[in-house]
Amino acid sequence: MSIRFGYWLPMFGGWLRNVDDERMEASWRYVRDLAVRSEQIGYDISLLAELNLNDIKGVDEPSLDAWTTAAALAAVTDRLELMVAVRPTFHHPALLAKHAASIDQISKGRISLNVVSAWWRDEALQYGLAFDEHDTRYERTAEWLAVVDGLWSQPRFSYEGTHYTIRNAILEPKPVRKPVIYAGGESETAKNLIAERADAYVMHGDPPERLAPKIADMAARRERLAPGKPPLQFGVAGFVVCRNSEEAARRELARITDVKATARGFSNYEQWLSGTKLDQHVSLEDYSVSNRGLRTGLVGTPERISARLDELERIGIDLTLLQFSPQAEEMERFAAEVIAKRGALSHGAERRIPDSERVLIT
Repeated sequence: MSIRFGYWLPMFGGWLRNVDDERMEASWRYVRDLAVRSEQIGYDISLLAELNLNDIKGVDEPSLDAWTTAAALAAVTDRLELMVAVRPTFHHPALLAKHAASIDQISKGRISLNVVSAWWRDEALQYGLAFDEHDTRYERTAEWLAVVDGLWSQPRFSYEGTHYTIRNAILEPKPVRKPVIYAGGESETAKNLIAERADAYVMHGDPPERLAPKIADMAARRERLAPGKPPLQFGVAGFVVCRNSEEAARRELARITDVKATARGFSNYEQWLSGTKLDQHVSLEDYSVSNRGLRTGLVGTPERISARLDELERIGIDLTLLQFSPQAEEMERFAAEVIAKRGALSHGAERRIPDSERVLIT
C-alpha cells in the first residue's frame, strides 16, 4: 500500500511561531474550503488538533474547537478521513464515544481519534479541568480507551476503574466502523500503552535513520503486549517546503526559522517541553516549526521530497501528517508537484491536476 498523505488542519491560524501573518485565518470558512479542496487533489486524511487556547500564535488569538469543526466537516466532505484529537481529561469517555459515533454516522465511517494525553497545565487550569501528572495521565488514558472501546463494541457495557465507572450503558447507533485509534508518545509508559491498545503510532518529525529503530521497537512491543492484534500502522509529522530549486527552498527555510525568542508562543513552548518526556534535545529551530516537522527532511525540490518519501515508505511509514504555510497555496503546490506525479491518490488511479485547477504560486 502506498504512503497516505495527511495534513494538519490549521485550527490556530498557522504553524510558525515566529511569523505573525501566514495568510491562514482561524475560521470555519477557511478550514471548510481547505478540507473540501484537499480531498479533490489527493489528500487522504486531516488531523484536527484539540486545544482550547492557541499555543502557536499566542493565547489571545483565535483557536477553533476540534469536535464541532469535525461534525461540520463530516457533512461537507465525501472521502477525507477526519482524525480528531481528543484529550481524556477534557471528555468523559462515555459521552465522547457517543459524540464520535454520531459524527461517524454523519461521515459514513470516516472518523478516527488521535488520543493525546494533555500537557498544558495553564490551559487546564483556565478551563477548570483536571491536570494529571505524566504517568497518571496515561493511567487515565488506559481506562478511557477501555470505556470507549467497550461502548463501541458491546450491546451493553459496564466498567469499574479508578477514574471511571460505567453501569450497563447502551450506545446506539454504533459507529459505521470502529474508529482507528492513533496515538503518540516517547516515554516508556506511553509506548507500552500505545503498543497494547492503539491501532497506529504517530511520531514527531525525524529523519529515516532515527525513525527506523522506533518503528522496529514499537512493532516488537506490539507482538509482545498485544499478540494476535493487527500490526501497528506508523505515521510521522513533517513540514513541507517545496520549491523549484534548492536555493529557493533554502531561502524559505531561512525565513521561517529566523527565531525570535520574544514570540508570543515561546512560554507555551517551554511549558510543553517541561510537560513531555521527549527522547532527544529540541532546538530553537524546532520552536519555529512545531512537532519537529523540519527534521523529516521534506524541504527542497519536488524530486528531492519524493525521494525522501520513498525512504520513509521503505522503513515502514504508512502516513505523513504534513504542515504547510500558507496552507492552501502550498498544499496545492505539493499536490501538483509531488502527489500527482507519484500517482499516489488513495483511489489508486493517477489524476493529473488540470492547469485550470492549479493555483499560480511564484
